[in-house]
Amino acid sequence: MEHLALIGTVTVIHLLAVISPGPDFIMACRNSLTYSRKTGIWTAIGFGLGIATHIFYSLAGLALIISRSILLFSVIKFLGAGYLIYIGLKSVLSKSSKIELGEERKKEDITRFAAVRIGFLTNMLNPKVTLFFLSLFTFVISPKTPLLIMGIVSAIMIIDTMLWFSLVAVFLTQKRTRSIFERFQGVFNKTLGGLLIALGVRVALPEK
Repeated sequence: MEHLALIGTVTVIHLLAVISPGPDFIMACRNSLTYSRKTGIWTAIGFGLGIATHIFYSLAGLALIISRSILLFSVIKFLGAGYLIYIGLKSVLSKSSKIELGEERKKEDITRFAAVRIGFLTNMLNPKVTLFFLSLFTFVISPKTPLLIMGIVSAIMIIDTMLWFSLVAVFLTQKRTRSIFERFQGVFNKTLGGLLIALGVRVALPEK
């Protein structure tokens, strides 16, 4: 019963963190709307791989080292901020192009690897995700937690992440949604790009 309560608690906490707006959500919207449903789903897989990496180093104790090393944490922080600003600028400066509904955009779409890489880097270079997993593994999950339970909890968090952002991709690429996006593509690109730049600047600025 104790382990079931732990699994339920971690699942709820992580799900709330995943569905809250942030760099991952904005990037999922950008890739799904700008490219395709397929690219949005592969981006979601990249987020899941990022979560898996966070879990791995948290279990290895690296999260504690990162949190206590101002230099190392600052490097991750500024790399993440720079990456968000870079992607945001690309969105703001991108030109609108007509979307053919129901057809593959073979020439304009990015590769699966590129989509996974974007998702992975966006998640991995977010310092707040590092702090989230540090808190989770420090205050919620005990070192005495059985390996099997840790495995189940880890799998749930990875799958939750991939499923949620895949659902976001599916919803945003519905025919009606994409037809609206086609009409206002320039506005969407600049808005999402501006949000990414703002998030990047916010990450880079010192906490008050």
